[in-house]
Amino acid sequence: MAEPADEDGTQAGRAASTGAGQPRAAGTRRARAKAAEPVKAGPAARTTGRPPKVAKPTKVAKAVKAVKSAKAVKQAKSAKAAPLLRTTDRLVLPPHPELHVPDTKVLLSTASVYPETTATAFELAAKLGYDGVEVMVWNDPISQDIEALRRLSDAHRMPIHAVHAPCLLITQRVWTTDPWTKLVRARAAAEKLGADTVVVHPPFRWQRQYARDFVEGIGRMAGETDVRFAVENMYPWRYRDREVLAYAPGWDVTEEEYRHFTIDLSHASTSRIDAFEMADRMGERLAHIHLADGSGSGKDEHLIPGRGDQPCAELLERLARTGFGGHVVLEVNTRRSVSPAEREADLAEALAFTRLHLATPARVR
Repeated sequence: MAEPADEDGTQAGRAASTGAGQPRAAGTRRARAKAAEPVKAGPAARTTGRPPKVAKPTKVAKAVKAVKSAKAVKQAKSAKAAPLLRTTDRLVLPPHPELHVPDTKVLLSTASVYPETTATAFELAAKLGYDGVEVMVWNDPISQDIEALRRLSDAHRMPIHAVHAPCLLITQRVWTTDPWTKLVRARAAAEKLGADTVVVHPPFRWQRQYARDFVEGIGRMAGETDVRFAVENMYPWRYRDREVLAYAPGWDVTEEEYRHFTIDLSHASTSRIDAFEMADRMGERLAHIHLADGSGSGKDEHLIPGRGDQPCAELLERLARTGFGGHVVLEVNTRRSVSPAEREADLAEALAFTRLHLATPARVR
């Protein structure tokens, strides 16, 4: 069996193999074998006139590379996301003679963080740079407790500018079952917390006595305080092709002589009416805005402004031109947020949209 060194084909190997029968020095075969290795260092390879061979990555090298790549991906996922910039920091506009930004307060409704708590709403409102909050009085005990709300307001330096009375189906037993007592307590809460507006829905049709006295009773209560009772537009309930009139005297509050109105653009979308026409009918009695978008669905969507087909931007620009003196409240639905970070990003986007459009190039004369 021939020695491997005798078969290497290199010039060094052939020279070493001449002179057979002569005595060989010790270690000669090992030297020839070392010189014959084709993948090793240069001199031997260069003498052949053939390009050197490139070693292919071994399985071990591939495995090491895969492990390093996996570690890099894991580290990127586990890294903390950079904190969101305060929306006010990004959108404060320098004074300019051709730009008018009204003093309108932009508030966050505590309903916008549902199913999270009222405390979460105060925390996010402060973190993102809202001007204050509107408290939705509902099943969260904190929302029903004036002292707890005052402590939250002080802790986060977030003023409470509006109180939404417990008028929802799920709040029928909050504070009391008597609807007039609810409004009295909502007014007292607003007065003690320094809020200037109580938002109220028209009665349900099955609240017959309350519905019969509602228009007159709201007018009487409004005359007893500086707090504005701003009655909110609602919508017909729909099931397939059927329409149910659930509110009395009616969901279109402009048909009654209320002193102040709240317009909700998501409700306008659900009722499939023109929000601009409704705002025109409200006129100077329009005191409060619930800003949210909708797509004309039969459901009350409360989308982030700009994600539906309602004239959110146009209405804000009109408010800026006309010197609107009320509040704009972001009352949006974040229930489908997959994480706290996504909810925070949605509420930051809503605020940025509002501040961007709540300005006008034409100065108010």
